[in-house]
Amino acid sequence: MTPKEKAEELFDAMSTNYGDENHHCTFYVAKNCALIAVDEMLIEYSSQCPKDSYEMERHLYWNEVKKEIETL
Repeated sequence: MTPKEKAEELFDAMSTNYGDENHHCTFYVAKNCALIAVDEMLIEYSSQCPKDSYEMERHLYWNEVKKEIETL
């Protein structure tokens, strides 16, 4: 999944309250919730990990997702 697709998926997940079709979060709240989720992933994949490692690849991916969310 591309970073843009993941950003949209996270935003959509945060903006919908499952089980209540009539309740949706505001754009601002959904965007900030998605950013918090991505920040947690960035903590998991520290930028201090070795280059060319899986962890660095994931860290770079989640940074791209964060940039995509910020542009929403």
